[in-house]
This record gives sequence, structure tokens and C-alpha cells, in this order.
Amino acid sequence: MKLLLAAVVATLALLLLAGCASHDDEDPHTLTVAATAIPHAEILQQVKPILAKEGVKLKIKVFADYVQPNLLVAEKAIDLNYFQTRPYLDAFNREHGTHLVTIVGVHIEPFGAYSRKYKNIGQLPDGASVALPNDPSNEGRALLLLAHNGLITLKNPKDQLSSLQDIVANPKHLRFKELEAAMLPRTLDEVDLALINTNYALAAGLDPQKDALLIENKDSPYVNYLVGRPDEVNDPRVQKLAKALTSPAIKAFIEKKYHGAVLPAF
Repeated sequence: MKLLLAAVVATLALLLLAGCASHDDEDPHTLTVAATAIPHAEILQQVKPILAKEGVKLKIKVFADYVQPNLLVAEKAIDLNYFQTRPYLDAFNREHGTHLVTIVGVHIEPFGAYSRKYKNIGQLPDGASVALPNDPSNEGRALLLLAHNGLITLKNPKDQLSSLQDIVANPKHLRFKELEAAMLPRTLDEVDLALINTNYALAAGLDPQKDALLIENKDSPYVNYLVGRPDEVNDPRVQKLAKALTSPAIKAFIEKKYHGAVLPAF
């Protein structure tokens, strides 16, 4: 009976340890990265064979939102993610009490304003409806783009987390709608103007260089980063991934594939 009890206790202990093991412990040769479909997952697909030669297997999990990839990394359900800018990450960490960090900057997606009703920004009427991302960093980014082009004036034109409350002049009486970033391409038939992240614009078949009425220039500070937990920064597998993402081969792929809609940040 004592032997049976000891065996049961040992089995339960092993099960408990297995349940508490992090995702990284399951396979020391595999990295799982959460990413949005375009361009992040496409870029990661190009990295797969590079990492395979280094003895690292890359798994890519595609997400349509900006929240789950961070939560899953923080909970150690996924190793890393690749979809976001530093201002977005900073705001997310503050709001959710997470401590994720940037590992390497990979590319820039010039943010744009789109319309199906008007061909140029000068046609935008008084009282036009304008859809914006509803998360703090992307809303601030959208407002900065509008302010840079003279459509509004902000209290601090350099504040990357500006909100609607920071608008001090709105000469065209624009009416703003705050929506989840992923939903914005679907609103183009309903609003006069929509400020859309490039990954979602590309996924919706928009060409930022041809279709955007307003677009950030190549000096945009909004670099997209590979992101993880602090304890992962020096992991050899992560370092191999960071090196591959900033290799000449990936730079050439980005330049050839996206024709300026996505720009290498290295």
C-alpha cells in the first residue's frame, strides 16, 4: 500500500512539473512566433530555411489581432511575437502589467489614410467621418499623420500617444470614430476616410503607395520589432532568429516583395 501511494504521489508530481513547464522547455530546438499575416508571417516564412541551417525549427502562428500575441508570450504559451511597434508595446505593458521587451527592429510599415469616396485629401468635405484605430499608440500615430498634413492641430505635435482630447483645432470639423485596428479596412464603404495600419491595408488588397491619400515618409519612427520576455533576449535560438531577420537576404526580400509599402529598418 505504501509503495502504491508513493507511486501515485510520484506520478502526480511529474504531471504537475510537466504542466508548469514553459513552452521553451517542450522542444529546445523550436521557436514559436506569433505574427500577423502580412507582412510579418510572410517575412518569417523566408527566415525558416535560414534558421533550419542553424538547427532551429521555426513555427509561425498567425493572429488577426494585436492583443493575444502579447498575452500569450507573457504567459509563456508562445515564445515570441513579431507584429508591433515600440510605442504600442510600451502602452500595452503599462495597461496589462506585462514586461515584454523589444529584441530587434526589422521593418517599417508607412501608416496611411485611405478613402473609397475621394481621390485626394483636398476633396475631403467639412464634417467628414474619419475612422481611427482605438488603441493608444496607433490612434496617436493616426492623429500625428493628420496633424502633419494640416487637417488638425494637436496640443503636442510630437506626442506619439496623442488622443482625441489632445486636438486643439479641427478646422474641417472632422467626426472621429474609434475602432479596432483590424476592422478599419471594412469601414471604407461607410466612412469618408480611414487610417489603416499597413499590414491590414495589404491584407485588404490596398496598395499603400498608390491608394493612400496620406502616408508616412521613410523617416517614420514606427519600427516593427521582434518581441519577447526579458529572459529570452540572450537565448541562442532567439539571437539566431534576430540575426536572420536582419540579414541581407531578408532585406532584399522586403524590398522586392513590397515595393516601398514595407521598408527594411536595418
